[in-house]
Amino acid sequence: MYRIAFFCLIYYLFMITFNSMFDEVRKLVALEEFSLLTKRVIDLTLDTGNLDFYKETVSLLDWLDNNNSVETQKNKFTEILDKLYQELQKKSIVKREESLLTVENLIRSYEKSNFALGPISFEISEGQIIGLVGENGNGKTTLLRSLCGELQPTSGKINYAFPYKDNYDLRSKLIYIPQRTNSWQGSLLSNLRFTAASYGITGEENILVTELITARMGLRKFRTYKWKDLSSGYKMRFELARALLRNPRLLLIDEPLANLDILAQQIVLDDFRDIAQSLYRPIAVVLSSQQLYEVEKTSDKVIFLKNGSPQNVIEDSDVACSNVRKLIIEFDSEWKIEQLKEYFSALGLEKLQMNGGTYIAIFPETVTQNDFQQYILEQNIPISYFRNISNSTRRFFLS
Repeated sequence: MYRIAFFCLIYYLFMITFNSMFDEVRKLVALEEFSLLTKRVIDLTLDTGNLDFYKETVSLLDWLDNNNSVETQKNKFTEILDKLYQELQKKSIVKREESLLTVENLIRSYEKSNFALGPISFEISEGQIIGLVGENGNGKTTLLRSLCGELQPTSGKINYAFPYKDNYDLRSKLIYIPQRTNSWQGSLLSNLRFTAASYGITGEENILVTELITARMGLRKFRTYKWKDLSSGYKMRFELARALLRNPRLLLIDEPLANLDILAQQIVLDDFRDIAQSLYRPIAVVLSSQQLYEVEKTSDKVIFLKNGSPQNVIEDSDVACSNVRKLIIEFDSEWKIEQLKEYFSALGLEKLQMNGGTYIAIFPETVTQNDFQQYILEQNIPISYFRNISNSTRRFFLS
């Protein structure tokens, strides 16, 4: 009896999660967000693992290329979503493992260099995104190369919680995309089809899956392009598409936002989140980036590396300490620093400095963000932008 009740509870929780996910996708139809909706339909189609659905969605993509009637598009998307709902409610959601990879006191040093990474410890589970931030030369790439097996740890352990036969099999499930990738010959689509074939996706399935992944990564109109014809940003999208064809468990990406504008950065990060948190094909993602704010909004965890070591508090600094939480505000103003110091002294200003072209103000722990906002309104202080970075890794970059 208890066992029946347990499975009834599991099914109930599954349906809540499943229905919530579909409700969010259906809202996109009403909002006429067809670009995002297309991505979500492709994700759901791949979740089915069913060639008939692959064919139907590829046909929809072909139809969308030549039709832009809003009402007709809404009807088409509603129809296919209803079919996907009926199909996917039969499938079980993947039970995410507590830990996909665990790093224990990892140290990687070099004989001819004073630099050393670590010691560093952390873990990551399916569906999670970890952001690596820090200035260049502080160990982000070394950590990624260590995680994928390109570099062997000097000491410490990297434990993979998923089974693999050998190093080749490991590298198939744990994919590393460096910032600078190798060139390739032929068209974009032919390369993706070759990758799919190399990992056992052949025949009609090969053609359909590569079409879906190509569209999913925004590469549909570039299918016939060669390597030299693509911008750096689209070369990175190609690498992501190639990685997804291999069905990885863990994706390690070095500076994927480096050559993208701010809008493209957010689109790619949203793609990472949607792909990582799939109910049926979740993966883990570790990415390094200099785009701090964007990474923080997307990541479940952020690791800040300084001189090869993860930082939890700012050492040897009056900005923060382990037992006192300051209010740290980053802002822009047309006022000079002397005038700002005079006005903010009434709020107990402890420090005001220029950092990276913006002001950084540090207030005691008794001052809240609401206090700051109310004060600048009352005093009519011209502020064109502000952000509370008290809990952001941005504070580690302060001088």
